[in-house]
Amino acid sequence: MKRFTLSFLCLSALAVSAMAQDASPAAVDNSAKNQRDRSGETQTSGDQSNDSAAVQTTAAIRRAVVGDDSLSMTAKNIKIITSGDTVTLRGPVNSADEKTKIAQLAQSAAGNAKIDNQIEVKAAQ
Repeated sequence: MKRFTLSFLCLSALAVSAMAQDASPAAVDNSAKNQRDRSGETQTSGDQSNDSAAVQTTAAIRRAVVGDDSLSMTAKNIKIITSGDTVTLRGPVNSADEKTKIAQLAQSAAGNAKIDNQIEVKAAQ
C-alpha cells in the first residue's frame, strides 16, 4: 500500500509540474508577411491561373526545381505562381546561389514567360 501511495504521489507531482509549465504560444515571426499576403498586393497561390498553358508552365518549373539535387528542401518548397505571361517565384531559400539557380531553372522551363523573382534568402541563424 505504501509503495502504491508513493508511486501515485510521484506521478501526481510530475503531472502537476508539467501542467504548471508556461503554455503560452510561441511568438509569431512572420505576421508582417501574412499581412502583406492578405493585402492583395502580392501574388499568392490563389492567383495561379487555371489556364492549361499556365498549369503546364508551373508544373514544368516545379519538376525542374524538385529534380535538382543541389537545392535544399527549403528551396524546393518555394511558391510558383503562373498568371498570364508572368511567373512569380516566392518563398525562402538558404542562399543566394539557390535563388539564382531557381531563377535559371524557371526561365529555362518557362520559355518566353517573364520571371518575377521574389525569392528571399533566409538570414543565417
